[in-house]
Amino acid sequence: MTDDTGSHDTASTDSTERTEQTEQTALEFDSETIDSTGRLIVLDVVGLQPQHIDPERTPTLHSLFPNERVTDLRPPFPALTVPTQTTLATGTGPSEHGDVSSGEFDRERRAAEFWERDRADRNRIWETASEAGLTTGALFFQHLIGTSADVAVTPSPIEDEDNNLIEMNCWTNPNGFYDDLQEAYAHFPLHNYWGPGANEEGSQWILSAAREAVERFDPDLLWVYVPHLDYVGQSDGPSSDAFDAELETVDEMLGDFLDFLSETDRWDETAVNLLSEYGFHDVEQPVFPNRALHEAGLLETDAEGDADIPNSAAFAMVDHQIAHVYLDTDADAGADAGTDDGANGNAGVDGDALESARELLADLDGVATVIDDAEKAEWGIDHPNAGDFVLVAEPDAWFQYYWWTDHDNAPPYATDMDIHDKPGFDPCELFFGEEGMVSLDPSTVSGSHGRVDESAYGCYALGGPAARDVDLSGIDAVDATAVTPTIEAVLEYGTLDQTAE
Repeated sequence: MTDDTGSHDTASTDSTERTEQTEQTALEFDSETIDSTGRLIVLDVVGLQPQHIDPERTPTLHSLFPNERVTDLRPPFPALTVPTQTTLATGTGPSEHGDVSSGEFDRERRAAEFWERDRADRNRIWETASEAGLTTGALFFQHLIGTSADVAVTPSPIEDEDNNLIEMNCWTNPNGFYDDLQEAYAHFPLHNYWGPGANEEGSQWILSAAREAVERFDPDLLWVYVPHLDYVGQSDGPSSDAFDAELETVDEMLGDFLDFLSETDRWDETAVNLLSEYGFHDVEQPVFPNRALHEAGLLETDAEGDADIPNSAAFAMVDHQIAHVYLDTDADAGADAGTDDGANGNAGVDGDALESARELLADLDGVATVIDDAEKAEWGIDHPNAGDFVLVAEPDAWFQYYWWTDHDNAPPYATDMDIHDKPGFDPCELFFGEEGMVSLDPSTVSGSHGRVDESAYGCYALGGPAARDVDLSGIDAVDATAVTPTIEAVLEYGTLDQTAE
């Protein structure tokens, strides 16, 4: 946000940019709904918003979730995939669970890594519910490898040392479940799940796997991630005709799955929780914080054009509309970069230079807010994993990881589908490029997310035969932290407070 002089606020007080940091307890429903619910299906349809559920574009969803059963879902800050997913499935925010981005920055190695899929120490609702004696499942959520859920599926392709695909594979619980899925539905279509070929085939395969999970394991709780709208939300933006068309596609896919559920023996005791992690902003301005750092001599590059983060004084790990900036006062970065060939000088960088880096990034066109240590608690990201300071983009802007200006100086992976090697999220992977599989033209990206604005809230709805008298019309928005305790309350297990505030 800029004032009349054009300078940027360090911590905007605009309530549409920051989250309400008060965690909600469970929503309160009538005893009949709770008593009659023996199975709960969560359909996590990323990018869906309440205004998308109407008789014209999404008639199937509207029939199960009429207006009184639908409200906004307020994501945590930042409204990114991993932070929001972990919040939804734990009932805690990023300041507690530590997932502050879809990437992780290792301060000891000074390396940024995206989309690592191990469970690590994450303990989500399908794990806690399983420990409480329920049969649980989770499909295509992040960080599933190693989960204790009774049924789980997540991509785990076999790759060589250069991240080239050798053979498609999925990690599953139980062992061998992917072999059965592959025999019935062919290999999971990874190139339709993300990349220039992303389309409905990935989501359709996931929903087929969900049907198999219900038939074989009959889970009491099944969480299904449906990514379809994520592609068009980024490539074309939420206001596009293409987005409207894909709303109809996802409604048809979900309609087929709901028709299947309605024929199962436990349909009468089933509640369906429809939710979305976030909505999208229409964007038109890419912002390049690492380019500014490189030109200032604070970000080093090597002979291949890759960022030499361990020897750099500053680096921005970008993720859509958020950028975590990590500093290293001991780095030997130069002050005369000014080129794209990686030949920086060797002058040391002192504290004044690092402060100048902060001011440099704050002044970039498209940066709305800089969050310093003193403001992190207000934004819900006061965790050691967060950057030394955090950039928030303007609503129509987003951050790209590039540090080069000449395409000839781009690292080899820039034009490849290489989500693990890239040290920042790259939505250009949704577009074919002229010099490789992936485009190097960030102007093609028309949608992004990460800011927490009311216009880009997600969706929360509860329907199905077991949820007979649910009325959400009096609730302005459900906080993401309320989803897990509400599921616990509806399924009548757990230790969290089940009294609505």
